[in-house]
Amino acid sequence: MTETDHEIYARQGMGQTSGMGEAPALVIVDFVVGFADPAHFGGGNIAPAIAETVKLLAFARAQGWPVAHTRVVYADDGSDAGAFTLKAPSLLKLTETSPLSQILPELTPAPGELVVRKRGASAFFDTPLKGWLTFRRVDTLIVAGCTTSGCVRATVVDSMQHDFRTIVATDCVGDRALAPHEANLFDMGQKYADLMTHAQISASVRPRN
Repeated sequence: MTETDHEIYARQGMGQTSGMGEAPALVIVDFVVGFADPAHFGGGNIAPAIAETVKLLAFARAQGWPVAHTRVVYADDGSDAGAFTLKAPSLLKLTETSPLSQILPELTPAPGELVVRKRGASAFFDTPLKGWLTFRRVDTLIVAGCTTSGCVRATVVDSMQHDFRTIVATDCVGDRALAPHEANLFDMGQKYADLMTHAQISASVRPRN
């Protein structure tokens, strides 16, 4: 974005900081086999984002944070398809047993971590994620995953609307094309979330006693 773009948003009072709360959680959006493969849903900067997310996940686990993972999962016969699949019918390949819909081995959920199955863009829409976070008294949601312009953005907007302080781990999110990745990071940072690298997130957390 140009300097003028930043000035426009700043003049309108955008781009403030919500900050890190006392009880963070991590959600990793759709880092499954199909989104790691440019032949299916991947490409762009998704591969480097996965590599950085491995580090962020290790840090979150060391801190004892709640961790959730999401998968897009449709019925084998497509009977639960909705309008989302009219725009992107290839998503119907992501069934429960499809290799494409499996969480990447390097991000395999640990015992006690939530796996969210979703049919829409947001990790919150028609899923148990909000209640699961609330029960654990989470006040800050850190978001990693893909795609930045799609399911990450939808999750971030819903996170903010559920009144979680929201942080996008900027080097842990990726998109199949860089222009929408960069534009959506800018916009989310102005209106919905704080933007921090995984190193900045780690440095902002008080050491555990």
